[in-house]
Amino acid sequence: MKPRVFSGVQPSGDLHIGNYLGALKNWVKLQYDYECIYCIVDLHAVTVYQDPATLRGKISELAALFLAAGIDPRQSVIMVQSSVPAHAELAWMLTCVTPVGWLTRMTQYKAKAEKQETVGDGLLQYPVLMAADILLYQAQIVPVGDDQVQHLELTRDIAQRFNSLYGETFVMPETKLPAVGARIMGLDDPLKKMSKSETASGHAVALLDPPDVIRRKIQRATTDSQPCVDFDALGPGVANLLNIFQAFSEWTDDRMRAHFSGMRYGRLKQEVADMVIAHLEPLQRRYREIAGEPGYVDRVLKEGAERVAPIANATVEAVKRRMGLYVPC
Repeated sequence: MKPRVFSGVQPSGDLHIGNYLGALKNWVKLQYDYECIYCIVDLHAVTVYQDPATLRGKISELAALFLAAGIDPRQSVIMVQSSVPAHAELAWMLTCVTPVGWLTRMTQYKAKAEKQETVGDGLLQYPVLMAADILLYQAQIVPVGDDQVQHLELTRDIAQRFNSLYGETFVMPETKLPAVGARIMGLDDPLKKMSKSETASGHAVALLDPPDVIRRKIQRATTDSQPCVDFDALGPGVANLLNIFQAFSEWTDDRMRAHFSGMRYGRLKQEVADMVIAHLEPLQRRYREIAGEPGYVDRVLKEGAERVAPIANATVEAVKRRMGLYVPC
């Protein structure tokens, strides 16, 4: 049997090139060598308020973008988290074995809590739900960005704690990161990772941005005070632009150095914009085709949920039996 992979994306904000280069592009490659489950994690999204109509639209948009990026529903499962109730059910049982101290020390929780006057319990429990997502399917590999590594470590801690309390139940998941493009930074602030939650207009290139918008955003990207590309003294903004180009083109380091050394920043930005536009154009064309086919996305999501529900339900039943909870005969 192929090793099982699980990963997910929230249906909030606009999917951008950082998501594509750090996740989707890698997912497409993984699907032929692994049993892949790619999840739209809408329960995670509602840890902060979401307009219901907007959220429903974003779920469909995200599924269509998965398909347009090359995720094949014949090879992989594409599904929505809330369509399989076992996600929430397992999350509660794992919450009961997870110390609060493990959750309050999570870096993302502390960062987000500092920005809010009141903090909902869902934000604190977010990592437990993420652990449930992964452990529900006994996933061996979780392709995450490096900002999620702490959450994966917590998942392993929770699995190990449950196994020690109730007996061997969960597979211990491992992480898998792409070699290039795992961390794309903001165009406006190259010291911060490109984020779907950032609303500044020049921060990210969205996957559905038209060419003129892409070109304008990249032309305004932060560089540094030097006149041209110097690989021995790259500022973070210039390094980010080069990283974007290399992640799309898959050029070797030697080819990047030979082509870009000494290039002035205006020309660099033009070439990066050309590369991004050329790669997003077929994705955007395919997205329009998929979104315009009535009922197709809903069928993919329904079939995906039906394929994984037996795995999820079997895990929940096993956990209930281990914990002594009631399981009908």
